[in-house]
Amino acid sequence: MKFVFPKSPKPDHIAQSDWNNWTWQLRHALKTQADFEKHFELSEEEVAAFHGGKELFNIRTTPYYASLASARGGGSLRQILMPHRQELEGGTQQMLDPLGEKKNNPAPRVIHRYSDRVLFLITDICSVYCRFCTRKHFTGQEQAFIKNEEYEQALAYIRNHTGLREVILSGGDPLTVSDAQLDKVLGDLRQIEHIEIIRIGTRMPVVCPMRVTDDLVKILRKHKPVYLMSHFNHPNELTEEAAIALEKFVDNGVPVMNQMVLLNGINNHPALVQALNRRLLYLRVKPYYMFQCDPSIGTDHLRTSIEDSLEIQKELWGHLSGLAMPHLSVDIPQGGGKTYLVPNFQVGQEGTTRHFVGWDGVRAEYVSPSAEKIRKPDASMYEEEWLMLKNSKNRT
Repeated sequence: MKFVFPKSPKPDHIAQSDWNNWTWQLRHALKTQADFEKHFELSEEEVAAFHGGKELFNIRTTPYYASLASARGGGSLRQILMPHRQELEGGTQQMLDPLGEKKNNPAPRVIHRYSDRVLFLITDICSVYCRFCTRKHFTGQEQAFIKNEEYEQALAYIRNHTGLREVILSGGDPLTVSDAQLDKVLGDLRQIEHIEIIRIGTRMPVVCPMRVTDDLVKILRKHKPVYLMSHFNHPNELTEEAAIALEKFVDNGVPVMNQMVLLNGINNHPALVQALNRRLLYLRVKPYYMFQCDPSIGTDHLRTSIEDSLEIQKELWGHLSGLAMPHLSVDIPQGGGKTYLVPNFQVGQEGTTRHFVGWDGVRAEYVSPSAEKIRKPDASMYEEEWLMLKNSKNRT
């Protein structure tokens, strides 16, 4: 089946050259109630959020993404960008810093939670402030590109921790900074001998695909290997412009992997998950994570249950290619790290024999070799490397 990706519904009064310019999109972002009323008929609940919600979390979207949300069938996307009265209400679980990033913040703009990698928050600005954002304690303060003193302190931390292997550029959205700024960050990181992989986490291909220019991909290719982590959550976000942007990355040697968030009443249905991930895979984007929504403040109405998420995953199992199946994952609150969630097909065990019922009802057993028959291979050539990686959080 060949997929068709529709063009975004550009308003007639906007010149195509402006619409296709990413800096125009950012300059003309919708920020106020008056801005949004030009594109949407606001409900009472949405108006109430504009009156009190901005104190909770910033409000902004690009004209491009607003056009998708205001088009026919755009109701799900509207919930992603539009503030709602429910953000101001209490909920089951409300946390300003659900991932415990503040206690894993050893240097300015650096989050060091896992042994071999760090987050480097180079900006706090996003072109769209998603209402389910997990980093409300930092994002949306309008501080733009990192200050020079903080930048040098962050680089020094990364440089001095020789066990680090990977840096993940985040924020905010790293692709809201200029090409020159991004080129400098990537170049400085590539001067650090022990850094092997750089990742960039971004929503720009989703909310402002015009950002993906020939000049941008040349910069990423120059500093390879750079991995691009996109954040598509719904098949309606995959327009012609988004498809061109994604293929521009992979055509230029930049691997793209997608991280979606399961959102209550927006995409928590197996038909939508498969539709999104099959189309991404067709564009050579690997579906990577399917996250449980973090209990960030103001997001209770957007969170579905773990039971619902597991049911979605189990229904996809066996019907959807493994290539198109993302890892269902929950970030344990207060900095506990990610844990995978998978359907349990094991129904019993006696000794080394495990009994299973497969996704389509097939019953079978798997008999493991006894423990005394298990032999470990010679790993002496790589043991020092492995120990260094495990201890890298404390190694300087």
